[in-house]
Order: sequence, then C-alpha cells, then structure tokens
Amino acid sequence: MTEKLRLLADVDRAVRITSDTYDEDYFERGVIVGKSGYMNYSWMPELTIRMAHFLIMNLGISRNDTVLDFGCAKGFLVKALRLLGINAEGVDLSRYAIENVDAAVRNHCRLISGSDDPQCFRSNYDLMIMKDVLEHVPEEDLRIILPLARNHCRRIFAAIPLAADDTSNSFIVPEYNKDVTHVTAKSVSWWWELFESSGWHVDQFSHTFTGMKQNWTDAFAKGNAFFTISARQS
Repeated sequence: MTEKLRLLADVDRAVRITSDTYDEDYFERGVIVGKSGYMNYSWMPELTIRMAHFLIMNLGISRNDTVLDFGCAKGFLVKALRLLGINAEGVDLSRYAIENVDAAVRNHCRLISGSDDPQCFRSNYDLMIMKDVLEHVPEEDLRIILPLARNHCRRIFAAIPLAADDTSNSFIVPEYNKDVTHVTAKSVSWWWELFESSGWHVDQFSHTFTGMKQNWTDAFAKGNAFFTISARQS
C-alpha cells in the first residue's frame, strides 16, 4: 500500500469504505493500485473444490443442508459446494462481483445493500459461511448482522484474520493490512465475546482449518481464527 493510502486508511476509514469500493480495481488490480490483495480474481478449482470438500467433511454438512455463503464475491465457493452436491447460495454487496458471478451459479448468488437488507436471508439456512468477511464489517454493523442471523441460521462458520490486541488496528499477518476495506482488526477474545454477546455459542475454535488459508496459517500460527458457532436458544 502506498503511504498516501496508508494515511487514508488510518483516518476515517469507515466513512470512505462503501459497497462501491469493491469494484473492478479491488478484485482485478488490487495489489497494483494498493487497494487489496487480489489480482485477476478467478476460479481455481484445485483450491476451491478442495476447500469445499474439507468444509463438508469437517463441519458435517449433509446433502439435505442449505448453506449461505455470506460475502460470496464471484460465487466460486458456491460453485464448488454445488459441484459436490450441496444446496448452496451466496450474497454479496459488491455490484461488480455479482455482475461477474461465475455463470454456473448466476441464479444462486444475489446482490445485497448491507447487513440489514432483507435479501440477506430469503429463507432459513443450516449453515452460513463467513470466510474473510467479518473483518470488512464495522463493529456497529457486526452487532446488527449477528443477532439478526440467529433468526435464520442454525450455525455459522467464520474464518477471521486476527490482531494481537484490540487497540493497534493492525493484523498479525502483515498482508492483511494492505486491504483498505479491513476495518475491524481484533483479538480472539474480542471475537469470542462478540459472538457470545450476540446470542451465539462457540462450538469450535482453532487457529487452523484443513484446506483453508494454509499458506498464512503455516507462516503465522496465530494470525487467523476459525470459529464454528451455533444459535443459542432463547
């Protein structure tokens, strides 16, 4: 990231970041323009189908389950899950990503305007996947979407980049700091408390998850969190 963008990121990030930030530059030239870690974001079946396989195996997803990929981008994980026989769909607030969704899942991914958009949850889901999503969401919106999701989802699987503390606003994995839309950098304990206070129970937690982000989890042992949480009964 250039020094100018770094300064902009540190001052009033939340005001600058909108759905329009997730544009063609973000997905196709993010590294070059200093906006994200993406370059020519495209379907990589050898990685995405493998990840989908381990999600199914490790989370016990059955063919009768419905799965929502929250923050689906171009729908590649939705495509991989559906290739493996899982009834999956996705939502994303990036108009560019949804307009360029993989043709195989064009009818299974939809645009949303934000965390409180009724289009987020058209029905109830057995599992919602939030991979590398929650760090993009401001804290006030997290406290909207997580309680709301309890009415529509039995479980959530979340993969979250971590900070070492709750005040530095800096991720343990340096590369994560290059994405200007990463507005929430917090510790494991902060995320754990957020889930519990939002009406969820933490069922499983680990710093690693087979088939997912292994380049980063191998290099930075505590740089990521993988949570499986379930909705608490009222």
